[in-house]
Amino acid sequence: MRSLTRILAIVDTRKEISIALNRARMIAKATGVPLVALAPNPHPTEQTKAALEAMLKPLRDEGLDVTGSEQWHGGVIETIIHVRQVERCSLVIKQPKKEHGLKTLISRPEDWNLLRQCRVPILLVRNDTSWMKGRILAAIDACPKDSDHAILNDVILEHAAAIANFTESELHMGSAYPGLMLTGEDTEADARNRYQDNCEKLAEQYEVPTDNIHVKEGPAETFIPELSKEVDASLVVMGTVANTSLKGALLGNTAEQILGMIHTDVLALRPRDLMDPLEKVLGKN
Repeated sequence: MRSLTRILAIVDTRKEISIALNRARMIAKATGVPLVALAPNPHPTEQTKAALEAMLKPLRDEGLDVTGSEQWHGGVIETIIHVRQVERCSLVIKQPKKEHGLKTLISRPEDWNLLRQCRVPILLVRNDTSWMKGRILAAIDACPKDSDHAILNDVILEHAAAIANFTESELHMGSAYPGLMLTGEDTEADARNRYQDNCEKLAEQYEVPTDNIHVKEGPAETFIPELSKEVDASLVVMGTVANTSLKGALLGNTAEQILGMIHTDVLALRPRDLMDPLEKVLGKN
């Protein structure tokens, strides 16, 4: 993964198995980077401390550089953001929290707030299936309307290609395109050809086989989850552009719907120019 320096894995000491920690373990072994295991806990005890240490012992026995921490800074998200900044982690790994009674696979207040606030990639782990020799799906917008999304396409494909390389996986690319009323094209074929051509240019740059390019009319929030099932993706790599503006909120809502419908692991990325101010300060010291 691009510029990976330290991993932050979110764990729950009430559970014996953490699929987020297992995924972090795999990545740490492959890259050699240090790992911080955080248990957000407002009331830590000797029992929870012992449970965390028991979780980490197998990783330490394998020679991994692992630090365990129980902290609380007013809320789960606040705690994750605080520790991520202080430890200068470049990747957050978390199992999504599913809300009871909802069809969506992602907790709206907790996980979506993390996606909005976190300034580094977030890996949402939904299962413990190996990525090795699987299929990695890069979900892009082949005809971006602004520079943020053009940059994001490159960020998505860089990460997806790197992961596909070290997991010996097939790399796939998918892009939905809007109907004629939204594109202003003369025919549906014109719109499809434009998106297909742009995908092929990106595919050549990132060595995606032509047969692994998938372009289809319709909303991305429907197409990408369907495509991830169709190709049996081990991981979906996608972007989020979320801020406080109306435009950012709308873009965020699309990403939220996609994330809520995908049943496999998801790596959510942002444009590389979004840097946390605290990291800029720390970088000068």
